[in-house]
Amino acid sequence: MAPESERILLVDSYDSFTFNLASLCRRAAPACQIHIIKNDQLTLPELLPHLRCFSAIIVGPGPGSPDVPEDIGIVKHLWKLDDRHLLPIFGVCLGLQSLATEHGATVNRLPVVKHGQVSIIEHTGTDIFKGVGMVEAVRYHSLHAELKGDEGLEVLAWASDDSRHEKTVMALKHINRPFWAVQYHPESVLTQGGGIEVMLNFWRLARSWNATRGRRIHPWSSMGNFGSPWPNPYPPLASTHVTFPRTVLTSAFHAPSIDAAAICELLGVKDESCPFVMLESLAQPGRYSIIGCLNSASARITYSIGDTFLQLQVGDSFSQIQLESHDIWSWTSAFMNERKACGGTPDIPFWGGLIGYLSYELGVESLGMPSTAPPADKRHPDMNLVFVERSIILDNKTSTIYLQSIIDGDEEWLIETAGRLKLTEDTSTYSYNIVPSSTKVRPTTSTVILPDKDTYISRINIAKEHLYAGDSYELCLTANTRVVLDDPLTPKASRTYSPSWERYKHLRELNPAPHSGYLRLHPTTILASSPERFLSFSRPPRSIYQLRPIKGTVRKGPGITRAVAEQALRGSVKEVAENLMIVDLIRHDLYNVVGENVEVKQFCTVEEYKTVWQLVSVIEGQAADGTDELDSGRANGALGWEVLKRSLPPGSMTGAPKKRSIEILQTLEDSERNVYSGVFGYWCVGGGGDWSVTIRSCFKHDDRHNRQPSSKTTRSTSSLSDPDAHVEEWVVGAGGAITVLSDPHAEWEEMSIKLQSVLRVFGAAIPRGN
Repeated sequence: MAPESERILLVDSYDSFTFNLASLCRRAAPACQIHIIKNDQLTLPELLPHLRCFSAIIVGPGPGSPDVPEDIGIVKHLWKLDDRHLLPIFGVCLGLQSLATEHGATVNRLPVVKHGQVSIIEHTGTDIFKGVGMVEAVRYHSLHAELKGDEGLEVLAWASDDSRHEKTVMALKHINRPFWAVQYHPESVLTQGGGIEVMLNFWRLARSWNATRGRRIHPWSSMGNFGSPWPNPYPPLASTHVTFPRTVLTSAFHAPSIDAAAICELLGVKDESCPFVMLESLAQPGRYSIIGCLNSASARITYSIGDTFLQLQVGDSFSQIQLESHDIWSWTSAFMNERKACGGTPDIPFWGGLIGYLSYELGVESLGMPSTAPPADKRHPDMNLVFVERSIILDNKTSTIYLQSIIDGDEEWLIETAGRLKLTEDTSTYSYNIVPSSTKVRPTTSTVILPDKDTYISRINIAKEHLYAGDSYELCLTANTRVVLDDPLTPKASRTYSPSWERYKHLRELNPAPHSGYLRLHPTTILASSPERFLSFSRPPRSIYQLRPIKGTVRKGPGITRAVAEQALRGSVKEVAENLMIVDLIRHDLYNVVGENVEVKQFCTVEEYKTVWQLVSVIEGQAADGTDELDSGRANGALGWEVLKRSLPPGSMTGAPKKRSIEILQTLEDSERNVYSGVFGYWCVGGGGDWSVTIRSCFKHDDRHNRQPSSKTTRSTSSLSDPDAHVEEWVVGAGGAITVLSDPHAEWEEMSIKLQSVLRVFGAAIPRGN
């Protein structure tokens, strides 16, 4: 009979680096199965009978303190197992602090907080450091263990954190029991020398301890509450219904003198009453612009958090579809599974499919957390997508226009549309005002309602106190600014004039961005000029899942050369630490879904954009062979959709650990973020997708043209005859990543600068003195 597989139990204290640690374990013990449980998932009596099935336990890091029962859960009991249940345990960060406190040590605040910072670690060269040379390790902690000397613990490693050469404990072992722990993070991408080397040593020591005591690993009788072992990169089947893919019809021609805005106006974007979607690349590294050619039958999907149903609109037909055994993510996956397409031009990223936005709160809901902010009177749907069957793609690099349709027998539309575009280009009759009269500065008609400065600064200080207490490593604090326009031109909106479109044209000129967009999906209109791609996934098979977090920006100006920008960004402890935290968080999210094949392709590289220098990292993942094949029975691109679900909200807009950070931010922010700091983009019928973070953008709620039945997402009672119909209210969200190094007044100024790039669209400015 084959020997029983060895297993490791990883106890997760609601951290955002847990799957990074699981990956490190797999590298040290490739044949080992890793089961992950939350620290409050089982009681000790429920866990004890299963411990004989495990070779070792890894106690992962997490927010909070070992002195708080809710933070540490079952972990505190593991250090006091009786001899019958005793097995090797390795703790990380909070795990070390718990080991120390349970044996009589104290945990106090560090004089200098270490969040996302690299330290030189000195060590004894024994036990888990046997054969290990120099260690440069990443630290994420504001608390540390202090020993009196009678705890039965031995210090294996330390760091000198100040000029007085006082040593901070970095690793411990128990002198009698098989317990080891490190304070730093061996799983971080920047830890060198003390990562895989230390984990290999622990695994060697654990197996040796088990063998010496004749401890036999028992067969696994039932997985019960432990679930499938990691890695388990297979998403649930979206549908068992077999469909034959549609064929993409394509026509292409060279058109150097017509741009995306011209095409939109030819297609009727000025009709404010009709839905319209356009995703536009106006700066490097973007290349393509995508225009949806919608008609009255284009399917619309809307969903609001907390609902058990979604709204599906096709033409004048409205359906309220109960989700039943689905959630909104799996229902959408099944929807796309029945609409696959093939045969399009391979290099073109979008052949047709879903375009729209997902809110910040939808990501919060996917984490199993409720939204605690009071809903707005005019609430936007949390998922608002339209299915695009006809599209126009503009390759801004080659000036080639691609006309595409996934409607069978739609060649006539391709011919007719190509003729209209060519005629427009040949006659050179197209023109438009870059700064139309509706967007010129009119101080008397624009009211800017800023967040209260004193309140915002006080909340930065509260956020910093949470960081000092160990509750989070970084908190992205935001606030909404409202722009109220008493604009006499607004009632003139008609089939030939759209105020929101005119404002978007102004925005694209003022702030050209690689991820711009104009999304008019009633009741929501979004004007987007985002610099940050969140997630892209290429078409299967062998899809690549890429995330590109931006943390660190220097605006261009006289004397701001690349060398100056490099020093200001890569030379900044604060900027690199912010970026590192999000990189490690994203690695965790990717490992969770795709398995072991995750790599940081680029770390903290300074990239040049039209108006700024930015600190950008690139993380890529790829699923195990065969898990994303076109004929796998799953929705085409379903694994990318799963990555998106499990990565939201964007870590760059929350902080880390994500769940605890969101809980803290919910106490510090007055209203829902909604559209802001969610994502917008597309999921292609060919299986690819591209989603950007909704920042440097503005949005409004206007249900005058909304034809859907009334629901909680459309509470407004406005109508086309409303005497106040000329009053518009736009929302602009902004904020910044708060760390212990943040200066509250500087953070307010940074938020103001971010706001100003969008406020100029309305002829508005931040009042002086704010």
